[in-house]
Formats: sequence, structure tokens, C-alpha cells
Amino acid sequence: MAFTRDDAFALLQKYNDSEALIKHALSVEGVMRHYAVKNGEDPEVWGITGLLHDLDYEKYPEEHCKKEQEILTGEGIDPVIIRAVVSHGYGICSDVKPESLMEKSLYTFDELTGLVTATALMHPSKSVMDLKVKSVKKKFKSKGFAAGVNREVITQGCEWMGIDVSEAIEEVIAGMQDVAEAIGLKGEVSED
Repeated sequence: MAFTRDDAFALLQKYNDSEALIKHALSVEGVMRHYAVKNGEDPEVWGITGLLHDLDYEKYPEEHCKKEQEILTGEGIDPVIIRAVVSHGYGICSDVKPESLMEKSLYTFDELTGLVTATALMHPSKSVMDLKVKSVKKKFKSKGFAAGVNREVITQGCEWMGIDVSEAIEEVIAGMQDVAEAIGLKGEVSED
């Protein structure tokens, strides 16, 4: 029997109680699905990869990516997904370098969703629905804003993907708009 998105979400909930981590996983899933469709890739595989990328972070922060590899292997998850998940920690907690477009996308978009979320929450509407690339780009340049977001990872990932930071921000916003309700960032956008 194939491992489904519902199976992935159940596994995520088994290892995570934090609402913030679950919303982050849903954000990355939305962005990965969006970018997969844009590039003619399988949105299910990319989405599940995004959903599971931080599976071990809440319970095993010191073993992030390592413990996850063990868990996902034990669950019989596709090795392509496992490799992508492990590679998203490259240079931080993993020595597996992102190579495929899916791996490079996860590496880049994971960090960027954090910056987009923080920017949206500072926005009057508290929404990604009316968030502009220039607003996020301005916050990207402000090192003190969302200081936990690793801008070097984003810049490196964009280079590997052959896109600039503005394009990456645009894709992340679009992907997060697809899941805005689920991640609590639909906000109060006026219809006029």
C-alpha cells in the first residue's frame, strides 16, 4: 500500500505537538506542492517531503535529520523523500548536499517560509494573501528581523536553483497562499 498524504500527516502529528511546527510543515508542504506543479514534478512526492521535513525536530532537536532518517526508513518511506529531508539540513546538521531540484527547493524554501510567515504576521492584515515580494525582500535585508532565519541558506539555495531571492520569495508567497487558511495566515484582507 502506498504512503499517502494522510499517512504523512498522521506521522507528523505522532512526533509533533507544537502547533507552530505543524503550521510550518503545512507551509513548506504548500510551497513544495506549488513549485512541483510549476516545474512539472509530482506534487504528492514533493508535498509529503515538505510535510515531513522537520518530523524529528520537536522530540529530537539535537539529532535533527539523523533521527528522522531512522524514523522514515523504519516507516518504509521512499528513499528519494528521505534523502531530500536529510539534505535540507546540509551544512547545519547533515553532510548530504542537495542535488535534485526537489532537494534544492526544500533547502531554500524551508528557511524562506519562516521569513514570509514573520513578515505576514507584522503586516496589518496578518495575511499572506496581500503580502508583496518587496515587503519580504526588505525584511530579508534587515538582519535583526526574524534573526533565526538563515539568510545564507536562502542565498545559497537560490544560487543552486538558478533563481534570485525575489523569485524565490514570490514562489513561497504563492505556495503559502494555497494553504493560508490551514496555516493561520489568511488574515483580514479587505476585498476592495
